Amino acid sequence: MTKQKEIILLNISGEDKPGVTATLTEILAQHKVNILDIGQAVIHEDLGLGILMEVPEKSESSPILKDLLFKAYEMGLNIKFTPIAENKYNEWVEHQGKERFIITLLSRKLTAEQLSKVTRLITDQGLNIDVISRLSGRIPLNNGKGHPKSVAEFSVRGTPRDLEKMKTAFIDISGETGVDIAFQEDNIFRRNRRLVCFDMDSTLIQAEVIDELARKAGVYKEVSAITEAAMRGEIDFNDSFKKRIALLKGLDESVMKEVADNLPLTEGAERLFHTLKKYGYRTAILSGGFTYFGNYLKAKLNIDYVFANELEVQNGQLTGRHVGEIINGEKKAELLKLIAFKEDIHLEQVIAVGDGSNDLPMLRLAGLGIAFHAKPKVRASAKHAISTIGLDAILYLLGFRDREINL
Repeated sequence: MTKQKEIILLNISGEDKPGVTATLTEILAQHKVNILDIGQAVIHEDLGLGILMEVPEKSESSPILKDLLFKAYEMGLNIKFTPIAENKYNEWVEHQGKERFIITLLSRKLTAEQLSKVTRLITDQGLNIDVISRLSGRIPLNNGKGHPKSVAEFSVRGTPRDLEKMKTAFIDISGETGVDIAFQEDNIFRRNRRLVCFDMDSTLIQAEVIDELARKAGVYKEVSAITEAAMRGEIDFNDSFKKRIALLKGLDESVMKEVADNLPLTEGAERLFHTLKKYGYRTAILSGGFTYFGNYLKAKLNIDYVFANELEVQNGQLTGRHVGEIINGEKKAELLKLIAFKEDIHLEQVIAVGDGSNDLPMLRLAGLGIAFHAKPKVRASAKHAISTIGLDAILYLLGFRDREINL
């Protein structure tokens, strides 16, 4: 009869201090133990260390456990030994082929209610949580200054019982508790995004430039009425665009610089672009707005590509006409594909970010489409949504931690 392999799970807990893992694994090394799995976490200086070990065939576990128990007592640690049956271990090994997903929770402050609802849904869908990590920095108790954010990432394993129902439930939880929830397949593309394409108005900047120009021209009410008609579906984007810019005829070109100099950047924009550039990402503006303002942001944020609409200027004044093809929703998607092809980037490696219905074609095309502080219809149609914190939330969806962003 074949002797069963002796497998033991060690759970070590106590105050974190330098050398704990080194000291305990030195004991295991002396006994020539094989390590089958290992994991460690520290929360507020409290250590949790797990080691799954296989005792060598010609050895006994008793001397190993005795040495570990003595050393743990000497170091003020708690240690627990759990024997694992060989067949149970083999079942665990077989599970490694299962699907894996990343679930990211983003909020100003994470609450127990948010976590309980999300983790209950994960359980009800038959998924198992392998790892939970905090991506945001340590949270001060007084969040009165700046823009606080709290982000946690769950690595889960298994196949959801009903994927669409799960996604719908995440949307419901988000609306009920004020937390953004991103659900991504944990594959090679998720870990290797290379291009990020942005809408401009109400995404990169907290303004609609055409409204600002209309105010300067004294035609804001007329422009706003056309915009609302387009949103109701009474006229398409191209017609509404032509009618709105026609109302700007005669506006002095110098007004564009005045508006550009006062554009309010969206929270987190500078932090986001600094990090993306540092780590080699390519960036683009794909906008139904105007090239003049896109180029202003290109210089300010070090953006690689800008595609937007060109306003015609003659004798220092706007003519009320445009130059070239209109950049609408379909054109944004075409341009996204064009840039990805030029940069030799797979579409699954592309992120698209926008807030309006004319952004949906590119949001659907990209591997990661994000509706940013968007209207309910756009949020419901996009793969992901960010509604609680700033643009730098995108970095957390890529797996960045604050300690990597703030270098």
